[in-house]
This record gives sequence, structure tokens and C-alpha cells, in this order.
Amino acid sequence: MMDSTDAIQKAADILRAAKHAVALTGAGHSTPSGIPDFRSPESGLWEKYDPMVVASIQSFRANPRLFYDWIRPLARQTAEAKPNPAHYALARLEAKGILKAVITQNIDDLHTKAGSRRVLELHGHLRTATCVRCGRTVDAAPIVRRFLEEDWLPTCECGGAIKPDVVLFGEMLPVDVFMEADAEARTCDVMLVAGSSLEVYPAADLPFVARRHGARLIIVNLQPTPADPVADVVIHDDVAVALPRIADLCA
Repeated sequence: MMDSTDAIQKAADILRAAKHAVALTGAGHSTPSGIPDFRSPESGLWEKYDPMVVASIQSFRANPRLFYDWIRPLARQTAEAKPNPAHYALARLEAKGILKAVITQNIDDLHTKAGSRRVLELHGHLRTATCVRCGRTVDAAPIVRRFLEEDWLPTCECGGAIKPDVVLFGEMLPVDVFMEADAEARTCDVMLVAGSSLEVYPAADLPFVARRHGARLIIVNLQPTPADPVADVVIHDDVAVALPRIADLCA
């Protein structure tokens, strides 16, 4: 692996020469904002909880309170989180015309809050919520506020449980969003992967799709990823440190 400074310079050179670059971000992009990730050794949420028990659509339908009791601390951290330098770096790259889209596995809305305009949210978001019984969709903000203030199970007027519009285990990704992301992977000439372990499919396949269609690949992640061997540049560093340096060099 090349020296960190050389790798950052090479990443910036590749991005500056790009005609259609896109970013793919994962949970590690938001950990500097205080939102825990899911798969880091020892600290990831799945080290403590079985996702199929607390975060699958089957378990939600059977016992929504279990899901809400589990997600309350994470919901509070997400509600209080602010964009970090990595989010602002991607927004700057988009403003310069380098990045054409941010494809994200995150549900925290921090890319949009940082100023990114074209954000493809593969795993949904917390802005709306839907009743699993009658299908009614509502604004999630007042629901989240009440949920965080009191011991309340979000319930629809029909009596059904209300689920945030995030993708749980066992659910399909939003088809229109994924198709758009897949099209970006097939047409981009550079993909910048930032803060993703590339272990959750189908999102994890997007860098390989991009590579098969001739794109150059830049990986910025603390831990190694399955795509490291095929990447043009690999930077094992904090995204909140490395991405601003790359964006500065793209000025």
C-alpha cells in the first residue's frame, strides 16, 4: 500500500480527471458524528444484538416494541447528530462538479444536511413512517419526538404499528432508488467508497459493478474491505480526516 500522503494525492488526481464520479458511503461515514456503526469489531451494534431478532421485518411484525426498545438510543443519537467533515467534503466535491451523486447505506440524512443535493438512500430514511397494517404514510418528525420523550409505541389510528421508512432485514431495497444507484455504478468513471465495510448486499456489489464497467475505484475506510484488491487507491484512515484532504486538493 502506498504512503497515506501519496494515496490522498493520487485519489485527488483521479477525482479531478473524472467526468462522472460518484460516492458510496456506509456507516463508517457517520461514526465521527457520534452514530455507532454495525459491524466494527467489539464496538459494532451487531456485536451486542442479533439483527434478525431486533431489526428484521418478521420480528417487527411479531413484536414492534422489541424493535423500538432497541432503536431508542440509536434514534436519539441520530436525532442529535450533525454532519462531520467527511459529509462536508463530499458536498464540496459535488459543488465543484466532480461528484454527480452520493449513494448511501445510511439513514441519518446527514449528507443532505451537509449540502449534498443528489443523495440516493439505499436503505431508506427516517423522514417518514408507514403503518404496517393499513399502509398509511405519515411525517416521522412528530412521531420521533414523542417516541424519544415518553415510553410510547408508535401506533396508527387503525391500531397498527408504525414503522420508520427504513429497510429492515428481510425487506427489499426501494426498487427505484436501487435501480438509479445501479445505473450510476454502470456509467460512472470513478467510484469513491467511503466508510463502508462492503459486507451488506446488494450495496456491497456496486463497486464491483463499477469496476467491471471500467470505472476507477478509490476506497477510504478504517478497515480493509473486499474491494481493496481491485481498487486503484486504498486509504485506511478516518474518513473525517482523509476526505477533507482529498477535497482540498481538488480545489
